[in-house]
Amino acid sequence: MGASIARNLLSAGHEVCVYNRTRDKAETLKSDGARIADSPAEAAQGNEAVLSMLADDAAVEGVTFGKQGIAAGLAPGAVHISQSTISVALGRKLAQEHAQHQQTYLSAPVFGRPDAAAAKRLIVVAAGDPQAVARFQPVFEAIGRQTFVAGPEAWQANALKVCGNFMIASMLETFGEAFATMRKAGVEPHLFLDVMNELFGSPVYKGYGGAIAGGVFEPAGFALKLGLKDVGLVLDAAKELAVPMPFASVLRDQCLSAIANGQGEMDWSSVALVAARNAGLPVLEKV
Repeated sequence: MGASIARNLLSAGHEVCVYNRTRDKAETLKSDGARIADSPAEAAQGNEAVLSMLADDAAVEGVTFGKQGIAAGLAPGAVHISQSTISVALGRKLAQEHAQHQQTYLSAPVFGRPDAAAAKRLIVVAAGDPQAVARFQPVFEAIGRQTFVAGPEAWQANALKVCGNFMIASMLETFGEAFATMRKAGVEPHLFLDVMNELFGSPVYKGYGGAIAGGVFEPAGFALKLGLKDVGLVLDAAKELAVPMPFASVLRDQCLSAIANGQGEMDWSSVALVAARNAGLPVLEKV
């Protein structure tokens, strides 16, 4: 995701300096015109903004804080734009920490898989200081097809993102249950998928539904273990806001069952295999 975002920024004419904890991954961007930094602080130095795209809260905190972190290298008045799917609690913490350094923090998580990132088709959800959001609109336009503003508090974008991922996870579970029923009823899963595509007209249904109908879960576009992380994040947000989300608890248990069966590194659409196993069905061969 980060590499595709960096390439699209370079293609749009922005100067880009890249840091990755695995340096070899950053080196691949040299030929595209990126400079390579040895630390997050170095990547931040002298730049208007730093974009971070990382797996979870721990990774974001690891590259943001400390002597070699983003906050240490970012100049007063510069901006940290976090595009990671993180907790609302960390979103608040980041805003507070950057404010203490006279820096600005924006949350701008994205919806879309790696192929959407490469094609500049991400949906960007930004939140934070309205002037800063407006200032960096050209950056969002360089990496995505549309930008939505969730609100004036950065953590609001994180809340929207985890709820959006909850919606996708819910769709994966319902597809898994429906496909299991179709298979036992003798109805071809791809036929059922064609009907659902006609009914909903959604590229998300089409893409994930096709993967589940065909049993294609590797290579992972989004690992199931990260899906479990995101379901946990939406449950944490719901607890803080006193909002019951009973189906999110079901999804957490289904993801745990999948991981217990060795699916942690498979695509999160493989959660559908839990429903298939519960129905006594054999593993579907790739089609």
